[in-house]
Amino acid sequence: AGRGPLAGPVSAGCVILPPDFPFELLNDSKKLSEKKRNAAELIIKEKACWGVALVDHKKIDEINILEASMLAMKLAYQQMAQKLPQWCQNNGIDYSKIKLSGITDGTRCPQVPIECRCEPKADGNYTCVMAASILAKVERDRIMYQMDKLYPEYGYAKHKGYPTKAHKEVCYKIGPSPIQRLSFKY
Repeated sequence: AGRGPLAGPVSAGCVILPPDFPFELLNDSKKLSEKKRNAAELIIKEKACWGVALVDHKKIDEINILEASMLAMKLAYQQMAQKLPQWCQNNGIDYSKIKLSGITDGTRCPQVPIECRCEPKADGNYTCVMAASILAKVERDRIMYQMDKLYPEYGYAKHKGYPTKAHKEVCYKIGPSPIQRLSFKY
């Protein structure tokens, strides 16, 4: 989540859903209301094995948004993988019989030690990717609400750093915020 904004981090999620998950709660995160995303986040974190990672604006400027997105995905996978043995034990799953494979939204896969395939629009077609995108979006939005409290003049609670007319105008008027992606065009 957050590849297009002019400010703030990019985030990624990685999720393994159990067979008894209430799949009707899931959809493309962009198609769910904030209230539904927040409710889904709680259930995903309770029932699934998951990881969420952020890569900040400085790293985005350093390595570019695509590489930062891949790094966030890799870090989210690592978090999930670290939790997996305990999650399996808690859910009566034989960890030794687990063979992981992954799917990611987009046209490129992160460097992870499992078979992974990429597919554009996967966040609207696969429940595990829907869940991962919900976690990523909720976490990024949470950060942007915090940034709005630190830098209220930029309106981050309203536009979350996306290139709205108001966001661009405030950047031209008072300059970039401390969380601005300086490598992005305005």
